[in-house]
Amino acid sequence: MNESTPVAFITGATSGIGHACAHRFARAGWALVLTGRRQERLDALQATLEKLVPVHTAQLDVSDPHDVAKVVAELPEPFQRVHALINNAGLALGKGPAQTADLDDWYRMIDTNIKGLITVTRHLLPKLIAAGPGATVINLGSIAAHTPYPGGHVYGATKAFVKQFSYNLRCDVGPKGVRVTDLAPGMTASEFTLVRMKGDRNIADSYYEGTQPLQPEDIAEQALHVASLPPHVNITLLEVMPLCQQWSAPTILRD
Repeated sequence: MNESTPVAFITGATSGIGHACAHRFARAGWALVLTGRRQERLDALQATLEKLVPVHTAQLDVSDPHDVAKVVAELPEPFQRVHALINNAGLALGKGPAQTADLDDWYRMIDTNIKGLITVTRHLLPKLIAAGPGATVINLGSIAAHTPYPGGHVYGATKAFVKQFSYNLRCDVGPKGVRVTDLAPGMTASEFTLVRMKGDRNIADSYYEGTQPLQPEDIAEQALHVASLPPHVNITLLEVMPLCQQWSAPTILRD
């Protein structure tokens, strides 16, 4: 691994969009720092991808600030110069209305989608700035940041935070040569929905019936595009939706 090899640090790399990003960036020749909560999946990823590029893995729960600090502090020397941070770790929990929601689900979404994202970002910003012009923070947002829907309550609110944090972060680090993108997918078929439905595969699968949703690989392709642009180009917001997903007129409640 030479000094010119770009390094991508990917959270939530063990499934969905993070897993697809790991494969796509590896095929493009990026060295990888892959993190996630499931060590066995990290091991499998490393065994596959280190045939292509250098790979470092670390078991990480982004909602644990001490865990984040330790993982970043202990990065091996070849992986210290991080060129792209892909803040992918995140989740939605529950499908019911706010008045029946489990507060623990709300707290977990806030801890992961907001606190986890900002903690990882803060610890890696010095390394991204040191990497020089072209370094990129890609925050996985969602169209839920601005498109409310029944049952979206706290999840949508966390993604609205991601969007505004991305914009404000860019104001601070843009002058240092670091780009920031809010990559906001619409309907994407992945384990994300299975987690939201608390492991009920029948409900999760029914969500996609009769549709052609995005695949994690579609979003990974966009992430690589954003990170590979010339250093003077910053995609601030990239919203990606499947053609089958359309906007609806506001709902009118009648007596």
